[in-house]
This record gives sequence, C-alpha cells and structure tokens, in this order.
Amino acid sequence: MSQRILAAVMVAPRQPIEIREFSAPDLPAGSALLRTERSEVCGTDVHLWHGRLSGVPYPIIPGHVSAGTLQAVRGPLTGLDGSTLREGDRVAFFDVHRTCGRCRACTVHRTPTRCVARRVYGITDSANEGLFGGWSQAIYLEPGVGLARLPDTVGFDDYIGGGCGLLTAVHILERAALRPGDSVLVQGTGAVGLSAIALARRGGASTIIAIGAPRDRLDMARRMGADHVFDVTTTSAEQRLASVQHLTHGEGVDVVLEAAGAAAAISEGLDLARVGGRYVIAGHYTDVGDSAINAHRQINRKHLEIRGCWGSEAGHFLRALTFLERYSEQVPWREIGGRTYPLDGLNDALADAESMRITKALVDPWATA
Repeated sequence: MSQRILAAVMVAPRQPIEIREFSAPDLPAGSALLRTERSEVCGTDVHLWHGRLSGVPYPIIPGHVSAGTLQAVRGPLTGLDGSTLREGDRVAFFDVHRTCGRCRACTVHRTPTRCVARRVYGITDSANEGLFGGWSQAIYLEPGVGLARLPDTVGFDDYIGGGCGLLTAVHILERAALRPGDSVLVQGTGAVGLSAIALARRGGASTIIAIGAPRDRLDMARRMGADHVFDVTTTSAEQRLASVQHLTHGEGVDVVLEAAGAAAAISEGLDLARVGGRYVIAGHYTDVGDSAINAHRQINRKHLEIRGCWGSEAGHFLRALTFLERYSEQVPWREIGGRTYPLDGLNDALADAESMRITKALVDPWATA
C-alpha cells in the first residue's frame, strides 16, 4: 500500500465531501493497518451530514462499519474469538472502541453502549487524529479494537450489506426476548428493519408484519421473511390497526420492533401490540421530536413491556458474523446495498440515501468513477 492514503472527509454538516490525502500511520504494538475493501453509507451517515448527532468532532472520516484485508500487523493480534490474526487475513472490526470497562455504566449497570469513554469509528473520532473511518483506502486499527476474521463463505458485500443494521437487529431481537411462535411487527423497512425481519423469521416467529416505504423496500421486506407488508404512505394508522387485529385474532402482535425513527411510530406501535406484549424501540437514534401517548390506555392497562435498544456490543458483532456465515446464501443481505460508490461519488451516495432512492450504499475506496 502506498504511504499516501486517500480518504473522503465530511468537513461539516451539509458541506460537500472532500477527498484528502493522509500519511500511513506509525503502528504501535497491538495495532494494525487495514486495507479497506468495503464500507457503507447508512442512515447514521445521513444524520451526520444533517448535523443531527451531538458531540461529533468534525471534520470526520465517516464509515463506521467496514471490512478489509490486514495490510500490516504489529505484534501478536488476537481476534474476539481467540484466534490469531495475520497479515493478509480478511477481517471486520467492531466500530465501538475505548470502552473503559470501569465506569458505572460498564460495571454496575452493564450498559457498555453508554460508557462515557466510548468512541465509535466514523462518528466520534476526528479526521485530525488520523484514519478512523471507512471512507478511506486504509483504517488505523488501534490496540484493543475488536476484530474477527470473515468466514470464507461471507464476501465483503455480504458483510457490508448487513452492516450496522444487522448488528443492531441482533441486539433488538435479544432485547425483544423473542419466543418461538411469537407474532412480530416491524416498523420501518430500512437496513435495521430488514435485518430484524430476517432474524425474527429465523428466530421462530410465526407471523411477521412490516410497515414501511417505499415499494421497493417493502418488496425486499418480503424477501427477508415478512408475511404481510403495509405501505405507510398509502394506508392510515386506523387501516393498519384493523388489518393487524384481523391477522392476530383481534389481539394485536406479541412483539413490536420499532426501526422507523419517526415520532408518530411510537403511538402506533403501542396500539399494535397485544395486551401483555413487548415493544422494543431502536430507531430513535436522533431526536425527532415528542411522541403523543396515553399512558393509561396504551401502556398501563395493557400491561405492556417497553424496552429501549441503543447501539450494539461486541457479542452482537460476533453473532452477526455467525448469522451471515449460516444464512448469507439464503438471505439477500448483499442486495440491501443498492449500489457501490467510489470515494469521489460519496456526495451522490448521501443524496441517494437521503432521498431513499437506495436503502444504503456500499463504498469501494479503490474504485474510480
């Protein structure tokens, strides 16, 4: 790899992406340099571009989920599964790093996704500090970053097609405590919702219902495992409630999984869950405003269980790889990535993702326009 490395930099919200040149970093013991083969443009990147996440140290190199080939390794390097990693290995890495393991969130509450020291590649690491994002020809993997070898049957497009949406979906299904035979409704048919559908199907769900838009995403929802789909733009909440009750003997579903990120989805999700049901809210990664609810009618009287779901942990990362190894030939994760863009095409990629012309974009840092 050349000592000069190209990267696409988000200098500030709503500003054009710039291609900048970086020097290859010095590698301390326990670190590595990854030749980036694929990264992604996901909904989080659109939020970053809109300036809707707090504490982002612009300029940044986005791309928080990436995969590639170990170009250089300094000292012994061990994967999260205990295997030894070497130069030339195809690997993915867990984007969350520097979680302290000592603070109250980590030790007492066991919620490492809320660790105060937690940093995330492509989101909370400044480009001024180096190659900490996947929109780059190389990524600096600092000591302590969680790594795993990609299974031989899992291509780069498979992994990035699932991407952060798959990792989040693994966490969502864990929070939902899905039981065999449960009926499931997924709000939102973006990357997170689509993977949640696939995992619910393989986790033993009976009936799976999806609410979302546009039409091509609803078609993909069926391919991922949904039995029934409703277009949120052409049906009313009242119509959807009547249809769901008809499909569930008048009760509502056992589990509702929110991956829409819309304020109005919350009240509707509460209505769609059965008495004694479970509701997992995962799509509100940014503040989209207040949701109007009736605590007596929609929660208390229904004896409803509500759980939030924020980010993912290393265990979810490893389980996502296991799902990909087992099901990548059956589940069209790679097709969630609607198109592959070079570094100098990422302004177009953001525009396409923002307008929902694609569910997500794949990024090939070595491709030319």
